[in-house]
Amino acid sequence: MITNTNHLDGKVAFITGGNRGIGFETARELGKLGANVVIGARDLQKGEAAAETLRSEGIQAESLKFNITLAEDRQAAYDFFDQRYGKLDILINNAGVQKEIEHLSPMNQTSTVSPAVLYETFNANFFSLVETTQQLLPLIRKAPAGRIVNLSSALGSLTLHANPASPIYGVKLLAYNSSKAALNSFTIHLAHELMDTPIKVNSAHPGWVKTELGGKYAEIDATEGSRTSVKLATLPTDGPTGKFYHLDDELPW
Repeated sequence: MITNTNHLDGKVAFITGGNRGIGFETARELGKLGANVVIGARDLQKGEAAAETLRSEGIQAESLKFNITLAEDRQAAYDFFDQRYGKLDILINNAGVQKEIEHLSPMNQTSTVSPAVLYETFNANFFSLVETTQQLLPLIRKAPAGRIVNLSSALGSLTLHANPASPIYGVKLLAYNSSKAALNSFTIHLAHELMDTPIKVNSAHPGWVKTELGGKYAEIDATEGSRTSVKLATLPTDGPTGKFYHLDDELPW
């Protein structure tokens, strides 16, 4: 069972891809707990509209133009948090892409997936995410107890993909799945490097969520899908690090 702190007053949270879906609901829930949430969005107008919605609910919210794949946006994010807050308490690496299929369903086109799709997927879901985290880590180190949550997926579990009895066994999206497996490896490695610090790094499987990425066949809404991210963002001092969770259940790598 994961236990959580209840008050995030004075804490600053950055949610990439936070203007809609799981990211937006994560921002809302962290804001309800008292955090000052900053929504990163590729479209600044959409980000500001999302932040305004949260402010109308009494949440401290700001927006930041942030395309995770752009070096200038990553630098601008660092400068924003450094100059405005001098720290970053919570980083939710929520932004991501899935380019292989419109609605998730059993399929396997491994032999024909294009290099362009592989590159675009890995660039957003892994390379740029790693660069973002590395760039912001000095500010996370300045927080009393930093939390890094990497939005992964059960589809990134090699163990589940190798098991014919697994519910995801038939959904073989090479680019997306392998990018999330790489992200899980990053979680393990960074958590190990930071194990003697107060910072905790974990991967989250939100569930199969009804979003543009999750598709029309998904099972749960974005509010439910945000719960794992919120749990991992609000872990107490004795909480886990270097793990892969859906709600209170630890998942296999």
